[in-house]
Amino acid sequence: MTQICPNCSYIRKASDNGPAWQCPACQVVYTKAGDTGSPTLFKPVTSANSGASADRDNSALWKWLLIAFLISAALWQLKPIHRFAGKHNAHAQQVGDSNQAMQQPVVILYGTTWCGYCAAAREFFKANDIAYTDLDTEKTTEGYEGHKKLGGGGVPLIVIDGEVMHGYSEAGLRQALAPWIKS
Repeated sequence: MTQICPNCSYIRKASDNGPAWQCPACQVVYTKAGDTGSPTLFKPVTSANSGASADRDNSALWKWLLIAFLISAALWQLKPIHRFAGKHNAHAQQVGDSNQAMQQPVVILYGTTWCGYCAAAREFFKANDIAYTDLDTEKTTEGYEGHKKLGGGGVPLIVIDGEVMHGYSEAGLRQALAPWIKS
């Protein structure tokens, strides 16, 4: 009697080696459709088939979880920047011209001597008469510990009144320090 694999439609030959319950072409394990005699058709073993399906489902689930994690990590990295810009922008609009009378916020620069963006931040502060504290993350313990405590990741790390700005952005500094920048 002819045996046909329902998975790959292979027709079993008399010369094929291997057990009668396994397809020689695709190697899928099957059980007999009936209890007695040689059946004409084999069916997949339920546990083997559901295992392959579960592996595919788990693989897809892990891919979606990884994508969700990467998106949330990216949003988490951007959160301080948006919060930082929004808070100070709203503050600048509410206060108006009386900003010049207000005291400048505390500005701390965590940087290094070799960093070009750190040098650009220093030049920006100097050109706009912004008082700031310069802490070298490689040469001072205070700079290293403070940088590490704030999440570090790179230099420059600029803190304006407790709000952290990762990296150098002239537009971000102008927005945050608008009331105290020279025109």
